[in-house]
Amino acid sequence: MNYMIEIGNFEGPLDLLLHLIKQSEMDIFDINIEMITKQYLEYIEKMEELNLNIASEYLVMAAELLEIKSYTLLPKHKNEVEDDYEDDPREKLISRLLEYEKYKNITTTFKECEQERMKMYSKDPFDLSSLVENDNIEEDFKIDDLINALNKMFERKELEKPLNTKVTTKEYSVAERSKQIKNILKQKRKVNFVELFDIYSKDYIVVTFLSVLNMARNNDLKIIQDKNFGNIDIISVGD
Repeated sequence: MNYMIEIGNFEGPLDLLLHLIKQSEMDIFDINIEMITKQYLEYIEKMEELNLNIASEYLVMAAELLEIKSYTLLPKHKNEVEDDYEDDPREKLISRLLEYEKYKNITTTFKECEQERMKMYSKDPFDLSSLVENDNIEEDFKIDDLINALNKMFERKELEKPLNTKVTTKEYSVAERSKQIKNILKQKRKVNFVELFDIYSKDYIVVTFLSVLNMARNNDLKIIQDKNFGNIDIISVGD
């Protein structure tokens, strides 16, 4: 029976033997030593013909195969006791092949994992707190609560009518009103939200409302509410 000898890249003599066993469709537990030895030596000869350097480990394996083959060809002595157990000269070789095959399969799995990992990009974790906008408004608190508080104030003061739109020379800015609120908090430390609207004009109410939101965002004050639909208080951050 003729065998095609292909020169491939093998990681060692055990790798070559596994290749020959699978190619010949042999059972690894019942290796035909004579056939495998022949194929192995043909591979070595082919490497010599191609002027390829043969590693010493390949030659050592060739010697081991020839030794096992010679042992299997030795005649059996008739005076041997039938009950005596005789070691199979192939056992050590089979054990080494099974161990090598196990590690080779694991290596293949590792290589696949490595290829998948190379498709990913990771970055070391870092502190994102500096990028988070610091709003001193409680998680359960909503801007709608401030608006509702203003509406209740309008109802109490009967300001559901159009607000005073009389043109005056007094102008209000968020920066100016924020300074005033800071001064109030320095004195009182805590003030009811509605108390900040001591002047009932449209411009003043809008500027005060925006100032409170801006100061909360800049960590200049805190907005708290003791319970749902309860009073809203403005407190100094120091408290």
